[in-house]
Amino acid sequence: MKKLALVFLIGLFLVGCNQEKDELYTTNEIGYDLYQSSDFDYSGKVTVRELIGGELELSLELIGNKEDSDYFFPAHLHFGTYDDPNAPIAFLLNPIDIKTLKSVTVLSQLSSGTKLDFNDFRNFDGHVKVHLADSGPEYQVILSAGNIGINDNSPQAFKKENMTVCSPYY
Repeated sequence: MKKLALVFLIGLFLVGCNQEKDELYTTNEIGYDLYQSSDFDYSGKVTVRELIGGELELSLELIGNKEDSDYFFPAHLHFGTYDDPNAPIAFLLNPIDIKTLKSVTVLSQLSSGTKLDFNDFRNFDGHVKVHLADSGPEYQVILSAGNIGINDNSPQAFKKENMTVCSPYY
């Protein structure tokens, strides 16, 4: 009987922890694919979740080789499509840790001065790019990218050969 009570208490604790985490978010969530954009084998996903206060949380998760070193891939939210050579940076996302291949960023005001809510994000003309490095020649290497918002994010629309390098400026 004691074992049954212990299992019940552990189960109740785990359910309570999940409910507490879920209470941070509304039910609004959308995902976009990130496609391999270089010779490095990284693809992934961008998940956008609306927090209870209306802010947006962007989670990036790459699929590829993890390493134990202290290294981070810079990631940017851009205006326009991934193949637009004049697409400025809209927001600097938190870098992706090579150990976990994950990053989470709470989106605030964009470089244009705009603040997006969930519906605005669904209609946003933008894309996400993940770079190999934050400077030097490796900055020119886009590991993974994908259109978001109103832009076509399908595998058929993504053409790696049309990838443009983004300017480090807003």
